[in-house]
Amino acid sequence: MLKIQVNSFGYQDQNILKDISFEVAPGEHVALMGESGSGKSTLLKIIYGLLHVEEGSIFWGDIEALGPNFNLVPGEPYMKYLAQDFDLMPFISVEENIGQFLSVFERETHEGRINELLELIEMKSYAKTKVKHLSGGQQQRVALARVLAQEPEILLLDEPFGHIDNFKRNTLRRNLFLYLKKKGITVLTASHDPSDVLPFAERTLILEKGQIIANQNTQDLYSKPPNYYTASLFGQVNEVPIKLLKSYAEIDSSILVYPNEFKFSDSSGLKVEVIHSFFKGSHHLNEGVADDGTVIFFNSDKKQGKGVTIFLNVSLETINRRLQVGQKTNT
Repeated sequence: MLKIQVNSFGYQDQNILKDISFEVAPGEHVALMGESGSGKSTLLKIIYGLLHVEEGSIFWGDIEALGPNFNLVPGEPYMKYLAQDFDLMPFISVEENIGQFLSVFERETHEGRINELLELIEMKSYAKTKVKHLSGGQQQRVALARVLAQEPEILLLDEPFGHIDNFKRNTLRRNLFLYLKKKGITVLTASHDPSDVLPFAERTLILEKGQIIANQNTQDLYSKPPNYYTASLFGQVNEVPIKLLKSYAEIDSSILVYPNEFKFSDSSGLKVEVIHSFFKGSHHLNEGVADDGTVIFFNSDKKQGKGVTIFLNVSLETINRRLQVGQKTNT
């Protein structure tokens, strides 16, 4: 079990993290989400041992992970950290970078491991290429392979696909997380991209202003977000007064509704005038305005013309699910 306790951490007079406490089970994949500056990267650096914490501790089972005040070289042998700056050696080849920490293995095992990882990141044809000649996205893929070389027990990923083209990102992301699950590696991924989180993380922690405000099963968190901030991290979200959806409603409050949760109605429900329609590939994202001025985003299969009046409804199941969690809206 990975146990993280950070009572307080900051720089000079600026407090970055406060009252951080959670555990990660062996083999579990946990995501850290939050806006820029919420403390995601700082927390990963503390866990890895790049930053010293006066008040707190990091344990992997009975082993304490010590910070830079105790370790001349940061890090622990059972843990690897993929930083946003990659930390590669530019004047040696891709395969040499990946194999840098494999000298303890027999030659046959060494070469087999490098080939396995080159195949995982889809860069076998670049094995002899010096890293300095690679693009940013290619360097990020090499950095991924490098931290995986020794099969760590814990892997910390900080925006692991941020520099990689969509052309490669989806396949790499899917293959990587399936590989990590198969190997039983414990993973913490800091990301602002819900595509890194929703399909792969069993649990997600939401950070806001240096504090954990949610720690739940990922699907439950998406389905029943506790507040507007959390829901907005997963994408576009609406804050809708219930009385606009159900005129007979006696509850004077609002709920959070994702654009895909609206259903079209013939002549009842939420009346919206379309302002814009944005083609998203698999669907259109439409922006409209309700009679009271509330801006509404909703999905449709076809483009909705500007000025067209649409009636929208949300299922009672969705309304009740959101009311159960006592959501805090953006107002």
